[in-house]
Amino acid sequence: MQADQEPRSDTRWMTSFSYTAGPARVVFAPGAVRHLDLDVRRLGATRVLLLSGGRHAEAVEQALGPLLVARFEGAVMHTPVEVTEQAMAELRDSAADCVVALGGGSVINLGKALALRTDVPQIAVPTTYAGSEATPVLGETADGRKTTQRSPAILPEVVVYDVYLTLTLPVAMSVTSGVNALAHAVEALYSADANPITDQLALEAIRRLARGLPQIVSDPSDVSARSDVLQAAWLAGTCLGTVGMGLHHKLCHTLGGSFGMPHAETHTVVLPHVMAYNAAAAPDVMRRIAEALGVDDAPGGVHDLIVRLGGPTSLRELGMAFDDLPRAAELATAQPYPNPREVTADGVLRVLEEAWTGERPQGGSAVPKLTAQVVASFDDAPPRLRVLLQDLVRTLHSYAVRTDLTESEWLSAITFLTRTGQISSDTRQEFILLSDTLGVSSVVDLLTNSRSPDTTPSAVLGPFYVDGPPARPHGVDIAEGLPGVPLWVDVRIVDTHGTPVSDATVDVWQANEDGFYDVQLPDLDGPVLRARFRTDADGRLTFWTILPAAYPIPDDGPVGAMLTATGRHQFRAPHVHFMIAKPGFRTLVTQLFVQGGEYLDSDTVFGVKDGLIVDFVEQQGPTPDGRAVDSWRKVDFVFRVSQGV
Repeated sequence: MQADQEPRSDTRWMTSFSYTAGPARVVFAPGAVRHLDLDVRRLGATRVLLLSGGRHAEAVEQALGPLLVARFEGAVMHTPVEVTEQAMAELRDSAADCVVALGGGSVINLGKALALRTDVPQIAVPTTYAGSEATPVLGETADGRKTTQRSPAILPEVVVYDVYLTLTLPVAMSVTSGVNALAHAVEALYSADANPITDQLALEAIRRLARGLPQIVSDPSDVSARSDVLQAAWLAGTCLGTVGMGLHHKLCHTLGGSFGMPHAETHTVVLPHVMAYNAAAAPDVMRRIAEALGVDDAPGGVHDLIVRLGGPTSLRELGMAFDDLPRAAELATAQPYPNPREVTADGVLRVLEEAWTGERPQGGSAVPKLTAQVVASFDDAPPRLRVLLQDLVRTLHSYAVRTDLTESEWLSAITFLTRTGQISSDTRQEFILLSDTLGVSSVVDLLTNSRSPDTTPSAVLGPFYVDGPPARPHGVDIAEGLPGVPLWVDVRIVDTHGTPVSDATVDVWQANEDGFYDVQLPDLDGPVLRARFRTDADGRLTFWTILPAAYPIPDDGPVGAMLTATGRHQFRAPHVHFMIAKPGFRTLVTQLFVQGGEYLDSDTVFGVKDGLIVDFVEQQGPTPDGRAVDSWRKVDFVFRVSQGV
């Protein structure tokens, strides 16, 4: 069975994805830090280096007891490599065989940096909501630039979540750390690697953060709210460690590593503005985020949540210089990376300017609302028409946003389509040619053919089919004396069980040896290289024609101009068209391609399929019907058609 012919349970593909879970042991319990020594021994370690940010160090030291041999308190934001070297020296001097990292993202990342360099086992004990402990990702700063890398060796072996350690986390830090976790969940939902598992983790994280953060602001000692947010941080961090991130994280790493912006605060300020930038390119994701937040507009809702929590809302208040924004945009777009909307320096600069002022994002909310209005206008259409039109609207609106489509570009597109319609006629189907060269015809063809995998593969109709070709008897020469290598065609039509299909209508058409169809040659008197046959009782038909040649599609119209402008060639691989129809059977539109012919691997309309490449065998001597020719070709083929409408 061919890959494009796999069976379906319905007309849609089943969801396919891969998901890799981290191997870390996760302990989530109030007071869990008291049993930290057991986790150290479980790892087979006996000498611990404690990395600490200061808070709760005494409780951890007491839990570790004689296992603790050294302590390092020099972790700083963005994990500078020079600080890591200092911690490395402490690790070597103390002969520690385990690292316990107690604190926020800076401390946790330092532990990961040591593990990456030495493979020393590590236990992470987070006291904030950064989520770094759940990821195999490490960001380090060197020479004023922050870079990230991913490796299983980076992931802690054990993560201990003790909600009691978060009770003294200042409210302001709780807010920015929580929004940092929110950013992990948001970007996971529109990541190129998104899958149903991370989607559910991310949405649950968003729900818990939206519920828990306001309660923490109202009552910092609320253990239930702290537990909600701590679990959300774990879930969001797991998402961050499973899928790739986009513009938001790239931009925040740039601002932190190259301009010294504080990590969590920068995430808090930038997030709603990047969401607004991506909103129209990921409308379904924004809808789900809005539902999880309990708001109508996701970017605006996140901004409103930050304001309500008392978090920072502008890069200006964080100390970012306005004159540095162009350089930040340049650095953030220096390398390509996945993102729902195309990342451009101008687009990122606008995001930074909006984040610098801190105004509630508006650009991201206007388009989704407009899209929703247009989509809703088709709610009363017949069911299938409604689906087609509503999804078309979403796709077109998303395309316009992703590409930053300008009015002049859209006007050029409208003019192109207008010219395509103006040049079309009963014998010149330029719109079909456009569909073919964009691969849309082949996509629809694959979708249709994949529903009947036991039949002969279908192929595109092409722009030169004319309904009602002349009926001809078997054995006739449809070339009617045109120059070319004589070709004897002997084909049978059977059903999927091999039973002959008699009295089937078979339309045949092809180009001449110069690559022109009869409708392109006004000097010809009537149809040629075009006929309609009826199969006999054995499902068979025969006829003479000429060997098809590779040929260019018409280049005197808008489609030809498009191919020329984009550097694409205009040639089709040599083929003969067939359309097979009979009441009670699915109509099969297909082509037979000449084995060894030119452009089989680069057909300009993407119409070639392996199952349709056939040996047009060279022959010498007597022909099947006694026709006197010295050299000729022969093609034998059995078409399989399926019953149905």
